[in-house]
Amino acid sequence: MKTIVPILAVGAMLILFACAKKKESVEVEPPAARSEIDRASGRAASQEDPLEAERRRLEELMNRIMSDDIYFEFDQAILTPKAKDLLTEVGDILKREPRFSILTEGHTDERGTETYNMGLGMRRADAVVKFLVDYGAKNRMEKVSFGEEKPKATGGTEEDYAKNRRAAFKVKINN
Repeated sequence: MKTIVPILAVGAMLILFACAKKKESVEVEPPAARSEIDRASGRAASQEDPLEAERRRLEELMNRIMSDDIYFEFDQAILTPKAKDLLTEVGDILKREPRFSILTEGHTDERGTETYNMGLGMRRADAVVKFLVDYGAKNRMEKVSFGEEKPKATGGTEEDYAKNRRAAFKVKINN
């Protein structure tokens, strides 16, 4: 019995040692197999649905157009240098994406009569549309005036009024 215990102990140690060795060899992949798996997963990640990629591209362009409004000085429909810079970016996008049509909305602050503000909103929309048509976006522009009907900011401060003196864009994709 005394000889069996040390033999069992040595046997148990050999089994543990053998299992540990096996475990290490199972976890380590041969370099060729690893690179094959990496290549396969890289292919899967890079293969994207082309329609989804195009949808995302168009959405990004549309969001870029609609993210910035064109602002005007009080009682003016003249494009500022900053407005022209923004419109140049919009024009460049329209040149790259001929399927886009733009609705330009003219807005005013609440000062002035409703009739006057509707006219001023239309003159602002006209100024934006004229710039973009001259830039090359013929037959893809529409315009509307909301006057003071859809304020971006409510309140009676000059800062609020300035936020409402604008032209904004809506984009439509034509087939």
